[in-house]
Amino acid sequence: MLKVILVASGKGGTGKTSVTANVAAALSEKGHKTLVIDADSGLRNLDITLGMSDSVVFSFSDVAQDIVTLEQAAAKHSILNNLYLLTAPVVLPKLNENQIYGIIEQAKELSFEYVIIDGPAGLADEVKLFALVATQSIVVTMADKASIRGAERVARLLENENIMRIRIVVNRVRPSLIRQGIMGNIDDIMDEIGLPLLGVVPEDENVIACGTNGKCLIKSKKGGAVTAFCNIAQRIDGVRLPIMRI
Repeated sequence: MLKVILVASGKGGTGKTSVTANVAAALSEKGHKTLVIDADSGLRNLDITLGMSDSVVFSFSDVAQDIVTLEQAAAKHSILNNLYLLTAPVVLPKLNENQIYGIIEQAKELSFEYVIIDGPAGLADEVKLFALVATQSIVVTMADKASIRGAERVARLLENENIMRIRIVVNRVRPSLIRQGIMGNIDDIMDEIGLPLLGVVPEDENVIACGTNGKCLIKSKKGGAVTAFCNIAQRIDGVRLPIMRI
């Protein structure tokens, strides 16, 4: 059964795109045929993070409007054989629910097991548009107050869109700041946002270095954020794992 996961955040800078890219990469490494969709029209950068800027030609709006098929538009990753990317348009045209469902139906026909959608930060139109087809959602937050407040707002929006399974990932965690009381602890974050925890990801400079240079973090590094992303992918896949200690 195809799982369609919308990744959202209440504000920019939480590392939502790096979470999307690396969790999708980890799922593909487990043998799952995975499609990632960059839904951040005008500010797309998932292709940079995945090192696929030279591979993408068509956008999800081209598929939605039947200009090309998903099979023609989805770019295959050069290293991860099960990972495909569908980028965002520079300008989002007016699309309806049936057109977005059409993309998902084509994904089913092509035997994709996961569609991971990198939504824009905040409460943009694309979030509501892709929430219509999502079977579950991940809300990415950092441990600072502004990120938590934004995550709580987008969580309520997703609940109102009737997404039944919504979980949070606390990203770029710095334990020293939590111990000093500068940032909230994980339990407090869960209580404030009102969602269960899917995973925590430690601050790791390798995420920025690999994302900037278009290198595959999952393939080139070990430990730290790599372990966290792989654990999150396994939980999405139904494996019971304890939350990693940071």
